[in-house]
Amino acid sequence: MIIYPNMLLQSVTDISEELLKENKINALILDVDNTLINMEQELSDDVKLWVKKMKECGIKLYILSNTNDKEKVGKVSNALDIPYVNLAKKPCKGGFLKVQNLLQEKPENIAAVGDQIFTDVIGGNRCNMFTILVEPIQKKEYWYTAWKRPIENLIKNRFKKKQENKGEI
Repeated sequence: MIIYPNMLLQSVTDISEELLKENKINALILDVDNTLINMEQELSDDVKLWVKKMKECGIKLYILSNTNDKEKVGKVSNALDIPYVNLAKKPCKGGFLKVQNLLQEKPENIAAVGDQIFTDVIGGNRCNMFTILVEPIQKKEYWYTAWKRPIENLIKNRFKKKQENKGEI
């Protein structure tokens, strides 16, 4: 189903080289808000270290964000040395396909990673990419995201139940 991710993890830092190799993933499309940075726009040392490790493993990284705050995304991009596209209009396909083209990878070799089902997961799934849903870094969030969280939590719980029934969790 288009609303379910391929995988649910606690944090981007839980994405390992082994997990990516196992799923034939060569590149990650990363969300910013509440995925890489918190609402105060702080970037943790754990995320910085994880990005460094992914690069050392040869994993291509690209930031795809819906934000119109180019300065905020640029700051994260510069700090992590990862290129970005903002104003992506996720879950529309355009931003994902643009980044796929820039990465020069097949969709099945790209994972879309983010904290929201209705933007990151649906957008990635619509483009036939592997999708990884992570828990938001913090509970505090923008009003336009907060109203969707109860619905997303229902979907996540249903997904977890399906995985448990398959014996995958």
